[in-house]
Amino acid sequence: MSGLKTAVLLTALSALFIAVGGMFGGEAGMVLAFGVAVVMNISSYWFSDKIVLRMYKAQPVGPGHMLYDMTARLAQRAQLPMPKVYVIPDMSPNAFATGRNPHHAAVAATEGIMRLLSPSELEGVMAHELAHIRNRDILISSVAATIGAAITMLVQFGMLFGGGRDRENSPNPVVLIATMFLAPMAAGLIQMAVSRSREFVADRVGAEIAGTPMGLAQALQRIEAGVKQIPMDANQATAHMFIMSPLSGGGMASLFSTHPPTKARVEALMRLRMGAA
Repeated sequence: MSGLKTAVLLTALSALFIAVGGMFGGEAGMVLAFGVAVVMNISSYWFSDKIVLRMYKAQPVGPGHMLYDMTARLAQRAQLPMPKVYVIPDMSPNAFATGRNPHHAAVAATEGIMRLLSPSELEGVMAHELAHIRNRDILISSVAATIGAAITMLVQFGMLFGGGRDRENSPNPVVLIATMFLAPMAAGLIQMAVSRSREFVADRVGAEIAGTPMGLAQALQRIEAGVKQIPMDANQATAHMFIMSPLSGGGMASLFSTHPPTKARVEALMRLRMGAA
């Protein structure tokens, strides 16, 4: 089922990518965009994890590093292959998992989240990310992020190099209006592919891996406050990958909202605690 959803998403976002190419470059633009889409589909399947990690300047860490050793213990408990572990040099508290399957996966956490959370809270977060790997959420999430970011860059490229201006060098109203619809379309496709329910499932499975829901419940509340205090300069198309949306405010950011309310997630975790009592 995950493979089918990935194929549908690739097809839909590629069609949108080609449409954008035609909008800014006519027939030649469509041909060029088609060629780019073919390369992009191949690279997004095989290298989407590396693309996203590089986007956030993530640095690998190994044995002896607190985050690596914590992840190793949790991965063994979850009966998962050991993922690669990365640290993102950003003070906004957040984390995500990426890759194409459990044998080719990575988890990444920001410096901010490691400073903000207690060990038990951070353990809950990393267990949540391992749950995404075990649930095989990571492929479609990574592919959506890669292609969504590519569409955004294509629009910016077209606007920068004349697609958004007419012969008098004034803004082309047709292109400007069309561009207004591209981000919502890309966001809508990502939202259809990446269901909000996956976060509830990953929270539940993560609590099982960690052995308690309390660490994650407390972490979610602290992360929400931390993100509001220190927003992350994140690409909108990758927002769904993080344990909590790194985007602050409404407007365009709300279009890419793929996370359920933190309050609802915490309440669900607390019900797990009550059920286990």
